Amino acid sequence: SRRRWITGCTRRGRLTAVLDWDNIRTGLNQNLGFSDEDRTENIRRIAEVAKLMASNGLITLVSFITPRQALRDAARAIVGVDDFLGVYVHASFETCAKRDPKGLYAKVAAGQVKQFTGRDSGFEVPAASAVDVMVDTEQLDIAAGVEQVWRALAPK
Repeated sequence: SRRRWITGCTRRGRLTAVLDWDNIRTGLNQNLGFSDEDRTENIRRIAEVAKLMASNGLITLVSFITPRQALRDAARAIVGVDDFLGVYVHASFETCAKRDPKGLYAKVAAGQVKQFTGRDSGFEVPAASAVDVMVDTEQLDIAAGVEQVWRALAPK
């Protein structure tokens, strides 16, 4: 959760920013759809913004679906290895559909959303060696997941 992350960072005396679908897709990337080309451009733009934020000393939580390893590798290359912590947040399609706070999965089920990751559009599960942290949200609560990320982030 965005609020919990920012609160935790603030308590630790760290400046933070959050880039997620809600605040990027409705502004900076509003002209992009869900084709492979648009997904690539979406991640490229987000990575460039994250790079700018990191260069100004902000810890930036970037919360986007990157369905292919090539996109994850591109984001890491843009941001820079020293400033990038790759976190894979695992939740099955079924678990996401049960949680569905925005009603998006209900729209998918009704056929109102096309090219949806994990349904119509594929998702490459990252190899353990390709991520820095794997948070299994089906096994951990939010607090434990956030703590797991903090432990990995601390050395950076």
